[in-house]
Amino acid sequence: MINDAQWRLFEEQGYLNLGRVLTDDDLSDLQREIDDIMLGRAAVDYDRLLMQLDSTTGEYKDAGVQSNGFKGATLAYRKIQNLEFDPKFDEFLNRDLFRDICARAHGADAPIACFRAMFMNKPSHQGTKLPWHQDAWTDLDRQPIITVWTALDPATKANGCVEVIPGSHKMGLVNPIHASGFLSEEQAAELCTPDKTIYLELPPGEAVLLHNWLMHSSDVNRTDISRRGFSVCYMDARTVSHSGQRFTPVFREPVASQ
Repeated sequence: MINDAQWRLFEEQGYLNLGRVLTDDDLSDLQREIDDIMLGRAAVDYDRLLMQLDSTTGEYKDAGVQSNGFKGATLAYRKIQNLEFDPKFDEFLNRDLFRDICARAHGADAPIACFRAMFMNKPSHQGTKLPWHQDAWTDLDRQPIITVWTALDPATKANGCVEVIPGSHKMGLVNPIHASGFLSEEQAAELCTPDKTIYLELPPGEAVLLHNWLMHSSDVNRTDISRRGFSVCYMDARTVSHSGQRFTPVFREPVASQ
């Protein structure tokens, strides 16, 4: 569990290193599971997984289509979402540490749901440059607050680790009309300068807690080492999208193996 001082630090800077959250065995299990999913070998319902191939140019606009379903056996996926439907990833995201964090963020009695549980990948010498943005969505009746990002490989400046602007979450949403919270080029140039940027380098198995309004980005991978990570955005389970969609409850019994 985290303590009050750690929570105050999170509230001040908008991020908190949670330290090691995976044992060596657990880390190996999740690494194998995501590789099996990418290669089409996993016992999972692929029709429930949103899968996106990586950009071949490094530019965000050139990344593959984001849609449900398998898109071929390759380790060059950029994003795989809806991993709460995979038993191994579902077990991890339901751990007591994350329950405690959600209770601090939303209140001890608030029901919690998973907005998105997704694998983010920057294959070696590939990867898609992610422009500066805040995690915000215009189609929800309330905004999710927190995300836990766990490194499955070393996350370094050279291979495209997450970059943040500490304290920027306190500014609120700076571009509220953008459906996914992306900053304009002018806003990014003014607010996300190199002197303010912190690189969240993590060894495999460590995690960082992020406030969703913290301005962040990531670069391409310039190394021989992939940069795989698992990102879970938690939310108040009473949240409803404008289309009436509700989201998967968490901190319950794990889904059954298929």
